[in-house]
Amino acid sequence: MSKERERAYNFSAGPSMLPLEVIEDAAANLANYKGCGESVMEMSHRSAEFKAILEDAEKNLRDILDIPDNYKVMFIQGGGTLQFAMIPLNLLRKSGKADYIISGTWAKKAAKEAEKFGDIKIVASSADDTFSYIPEVKREDFRPDADYVHITYNNTIYGTHYPYIPDTGGIPLVADMSSCILSEEIDVSKFGLIYAGVQKNIAPSGIAIAIMREDLIGFAKDNVPTYLDYKIHADNGSTYNTPNCFAIYIAGEVFKHIKNMGGIAKLHEKNVEKAKKLYDFIDNSGLYKCPVREKDRSLMNVVFITGDADLDKKFVAEAKANNMHNLNGHRSIGGMRASIYNAMPMEGVDALIAFMKKFQEENK
Repeated sequence: MSKERERAYNFSAGPSMLPLEVIEDAAANLANYKGCGESVMEMSHRSAEFKAILEDAEKNLRDILDIPDNYKVMFIQGGGTLQFAMIPLNLLRKSGKADYIISGTWAKKAAKEAEKFGDIKIVASSADDTFSYIPEVKREDFRPDADYVHITYNNTIYGTHYPYIPDTGGIPLVADMSSCILSEEIDVSKFGLIYAGVQKNIAPSGIAIAIMREDLIGFAKDNVPTYLDYKIHADNGSTYNTPNCFAIYIAGEVFKHIKNMGGIAKLHEKNVEKAKKLYDFIDNSGLYKCPVREKDRSLMNVVFITGDADLDKKFVAEAKANNMHNLNGHRSIGGMRASIYNAMPMEGVDALIAFMKKFQEENK
């Protein structure tokens, strides 16, 4: 059996699969990073070696996302959840108002956290149909004096993705891209702030990456805790305190891996092909159903059900026995979910479809 197939196909929503060659290279350098005599896990974050790792990671991220020069890149501990508080604490800088679009659980959590700090308005929601679609909004839906508009670009639990970028009429747009970053080309300049927990398409858990337009930095009030001020992270090059050095190192290796394979455009082509193959099978299967409106379907998180909760559980258990792990849907909604992030090979999707066919035949 090959090294690749000694490993399971991991369909987890996060932490999720990483490129095997990145894992193997990290393993080879784990105890002695490139001959320096120590592991990245032991390395001082002030050392020349780690400074090079951090600078290289930022440069490669800027290259693959084509990040404009007037944006800061920050690696911040606490994951996406900490960003839910940092955003209002830093961006409620004029009116104290912000508008949120609710497209799923994480969007709800972000809005609820923001409500602790300002006047938060829910301008649209898809809760009326169990978040099975992305709300459609127009410029007039937003308050003209809102300090920012917040969206969750890809909804991990419900398997939806924005098919458009909302027109906010110049109000800074903030986007949580935790479960889709690096899966598609984006125009960073259309956003005031993009943030993403890294544990889906980038690295082990423990940090979030924030990509923030410089003119939005520096407005935290004096009573905002030091670590929750974006300016502190921007001014200190993500090393105000000891960062998660190992996660940043792996992130940097993933960025290099993406560059070497031809960039995000090449990845997106493969992601579209993987998702289309799986959705086409589901739609034509007779047993499985995807509840998401077709134009809003995620390329990263494919949700589906059989219509029988007990059969769904049987599917998940038998899939795991066949080396396909973490296909259970989120605990809040059940069903199944196949997260097919960048590192999931086409062979994994093919194996899943073959299993789905077999399971359908055996459970008519």
